[in-house]
Amino acid sequence: MMDDNWKLRRTSLSNGVRTLVLFGRTGNGKSATGNNILGRKAFKSKASSSSAGVLDTCELQSTVLRDGQIINVIDTPGLFDFSAGSEFVKCIDLAKDGIHAVLVVFSVRTRFSQEEEAVVRSLQKIFGSKIVDNMIVVFTGGDELEDDDETLEDYLGRSCPEPLKEILVSCKNRIVLFDNKTKDEGKRVEQVEQLLSLVNRVIAQNGGQPYTYNNELFAEWKVESKLRETTTRLEQQLAEEKAEGVKAEELADQLNKKISNDEIRELRRHLTNRKEKLLHRRGGYQCPIL
Repeated sequence: MMDDNWKLRRTSLSNGVRTLVLFGRTGNGKSATGNNILGRKAFKSKASSSSAGVLDTCELQSTVLRDGQIINVIDTPGLFDFSAGSEFVKCIDLAKDGIHAVLVVFSVRTRFSQEEEAVVRSLQKIFGSKIVDNMIVVFTGGDELEDDDETLEDYLGRSCPEPLKEILVSCKNRIVLFDNKTKDEGKRVEQVEQLLSLVNRVIAQNGGQPYTYNNELFAEWKVESKLRETTTRLEQQLAEEKAEGVKAEELADQLNKKISNDEIRELRRHLTNRKEKLLHRRGGYQCPIL
C-alpha cells in the first residue's frame, strides 16, 4: 500500500459543501450515525453483531442544512476492508472533490477490540499517514451513558485502554458523543452541530482545504483494482466451468450406466421369452407368448 499519497488540493468552500466519510466496525452504530447527521433514515442500519443484511458497499447520501450548507456523508462497509481495492476506488470516486473529515465510529456499549485498534493503522496504510489530520472520533451509545448518569469524560477516564488513548491523541482529542436513539430533535441537532464544529476546526487547521487523492496514483490504483477484479472473475468462471465439466462427466457416466442396465434388462427379457417359447413348443406348459 501507499504512504502519504494524499495531497492538499485548493478548493473553494464558498458553496458550503462538507464531505464526511464514516468508518467503523459493523454494530458500532456507523450507519445510524450517518442517518443522525442527515436527519433521516438514508442508510440501512441494523443493531446486530451479524453483518448479514447490512451495508456491503460504499454509499453516498446528502442533506442541505438550514443555512444552505451541503453535507455529503459516505457510509462504508465494515472496517473499510479494501483488500480487493474496489471499495477504495468507489469511495474516492464518490469523494471526487476531497474528504473534509474522516469519522471513526466506536461504541461505548462494546469492549474496545484489536480489530478497532487496527483501524487507524489501516486508514494510514490506505490513505497515507497524514489522514489523522482529518480524523474525528465519534462515540455512539450516549443514551446508555446518560442512563448511568455518566459523561463521555467519565467513560474514557474509567475504561480507556492505551491503544484508544493513542488514537485520541493522534486526532488531537477531537471527539463527540452521539445518542442515535434519541427522539428529541433538539438533542439530535445539538450533537450534529458539535460534530460540524469539529469538522470546521479540521478544515481550518488544514488551511481550508480537503484531502484529495493524487490523481496519477489513483489512476494506477484503479487499473490495478480492475486487473484484480478481472482476474478474480476469470478464476471464478474457470472454477464454474470446471464444476460444470465434472457435472457433465457424472451425468454421462450415469447415462452410460442407465443404458447398460437397460440393455441388460432387454437381454434378460429376450432370453426369458426365448425360453418360454421353447417350453411351449415342447408342451411343457402353457404360457402367454410375450
